This record gives sequence, C-alpha cells and structure tokens, in this order.
Amino acid sequence: MKVHKFKALSLGLVAAGVGMTLGSCGGKQQAPAQQAPQVAVMTVEAGSSDLTSSYPAIIKGKTDIDIRPQVTGFITKVHVDEGQHVRKGQTLFTLDQVQFQAAVDQAEASLNSAKTAVNTAAITEANKRKLYDKNIISETEWQLAANSLAQAKAAQAQAQAALTTARKNLAYTVVTSPSDGVVGNIPNREGSLASPSSAQPLTTVSDNSQVYAYFSLNEKDLLELTDGGKYSVDSRIGQMPAVQLQLADGTLYPMEGKVSTVSGVISNTTGAASVRALFPNPSGMLRSGNTGNVVIPQHNDSVIVIPQKASFEIQGLRYVYVLNDSNITSTRPVQVLDISNGKDFVVLGGLQPGERIVTEGVGTVVRDGIPVQPKSTEAAAAAPQQ
Repeated sequence: MKVHKFKALSLGLVAAGVGMTLGSCGGKQQAPAQQAPQVAVMTVEAGSSDLTSSYPAIIKGKTDIDIRPQVTGFITKVHVDEGQHVRKGQTLFTLDQVQFQAAVDQAEASLNSAKTAVNTAAITEANKRKLYDKNIISETEWQLAANSLAQAKAAQAQAQAALTTARKNLAYTVVTSPSDGVVGNIPNREGSLASPSSAQPLTTVSDNSQVYAYFSLNEKDLLELTDGGKYSVDSRIGQMPAVQLQLADGTLYPMEGKVSTVSGVISNTTGAASVRALFPNPSGMLRSGNTGNVVIPQHNDSVIVIPQKASFEIQGLRYVYVLNDSNITSTRPVQVLDISNGKDFVVLGGLQPGERIVTEGVGTVVRDGIPVQPKSTEAAAAAPQQ
C-alpha cells in the first residue's frame, strides 16, 4: 500500500510539472505581437528644384600678351613696374639705340648717294637721247645709257628699302604695349640682354577689363548638356543661365558671367572638354592666375524632391521604403540626379506623386515588408521641441 501511494504521488507531481510547462508555453504563444514602429512619413508631390554644380576654374585675362622685343639689344630703361595699369601704345622698355641709329645714318647716306647716281645717269641718258635723235650716235650707245639709269634707280630703291628697315629696327628699340592692361612679372631689368628668341618674355600685359574662367566638362556632362545628342552644344550654351564665380576664399564674385564656348576636342589625358565663361571685371579685382569655382545653376520642373535620409544605397543603386494602404513597407528603387544640395535628392524616376515614403529610421528600425505607424514629417520635426 505504501509503495502504490508513493507511485501515485510521483505520477501526480510529474503531471503537475507537465501541466505547468504546457501552461507556460501556451502563455508565450498568446503574448501580444511587437508594436509597429512609429516613423515619419511624407507624401511625395511634383514640384521644382534649384540646384547648383561647381567646377574648379582658372582665371585668365581676356588677352594675355607676352611682350617680346623684335630686335636684339641691351635694356637701357624700364618705364613701368609690375602690376601697373598701362594704355595701348605706352612705352614699356627702351633698348640700346646706338647701333640702330648708326644703321639709320648709314642707310640715309647710301640713299643720298643713290639719288646722286640716279641724277647723273638721268643727265647722261638725256644727252645720249638727243645725240641718238640726231643720228650722231648709235642706238646701242643710247641704250647703254638708258640701262645705266635703270640700274641707278634700282640701287636707289634698294637704298630706300634699307633705310626703311633701319628706321623700323630703331623704332623697335622702344617696346610699347599692344593693348590696355596690367603689367605682369618683369624678370629682366636695365643691362639685361633682350632678344626675340629669348625663352622668357620681357613681361606680360593682361587685359583684365573682362576675364575668362576656364573649367572642364567630362563626357557625361556634355551628353547631359545636349540631352543625349538631341541638341547642339552651341544651342544649349546659348540657353544656359548666368553663372557665378566662387573665389578662393569661398565668397561669390559680385558680378555674374556667361558660358561662351566649349572646346570641340575632348582631351585624351583628362577625358574632358575645356569650357570658357566670360566675366566682366571693371574694377580689376580678378587677375590672370586667380583660381576659383564656376557655379552653374540648374532648375528642374515637374520633379519630386525627397530628403536624402529617406533613401539608402546598395551597390550603386538608391532605394526608398514606400507604404501601401495597409502601412506595410516595400523597397522601391529610384533614380536621382547626380547633384544635390547636401540635404535633398531630386527624383527623376521610381516614384509617383501621391505615394508615401518613410523618412525616418531608414536602415535602422525600418525594414522591407514590416508594418509601421505613420506620422507626418512635420510632426516628427516638432516632436523634439515639445
């Protein structure tokens, strides 16, 4: 009897344990599901956007003219200083004129001698002509006198040409500015030998009343500019808006410029074409050699703008989470512009106006195919302030 009671008691305890285990398992199955996360949601709408693209640029004067002498000689005087504004025709340098003045004097003497020879030959030819007309001398004798006169006139013409050349060479010893502008570096001073063949110019005169900003566009930029070849480069340049110039200190140049030309050749080295924008420079603030960035505005109509934080990227493709009517998320690829303002993306494809996307918790609490509790973007922005 005691043995049977012990067995019954043991079976009762085991049954009670199993019941408790089943009860606890049943309790876990009946626990409430995890609450859907509350995240910010926005309804996308079509609108417009204004973005900018920035390209490194080098500034050059409208004309940068290397000043080189046309004759060889020692510099006797430098009439200007670096950075000085000069006018067209203003004297910049004077070279040693002694030998060139001597050449002019010699050429003048040779011309005078040639003129005398012509006069003598002319008198001789006239006398011979009279004698020939009276049949006193032969035609051959008169013809020889006429030939001597022709030779004397040719010698006079040569002497005149030599004098002209000598005077030009003398004039070249005074080096003048070919245009209005600003004087650049002057590497050689008085006493230095100046020559047309010298590797280094005497100086550079830059016309800075207008300046060119040179920058580059790659092949992709050019294709976008022409809309895949639908339009010519020239026609699209004419339609481009005014551009701005960001200076080296980050400030914007106060006057707008205009893109004027695009090189017809793409460099094999850089894979880009050179582009030139023209900026007015009445105050002379910009100078050749300055650097900066050309800022090109881009206006887009009928596009969707979304916050950058509402998207994520996988293997070079960008995605967003779209909500259906049951507030279940689904992953959607979208196409965006390559340029942005650092906060938003301009969506070119993948979304339709009226659709809702998640703008909060992307990549953390929000995943594909889960339910969420939407709240407006405005409410999410105001929440931290409460």
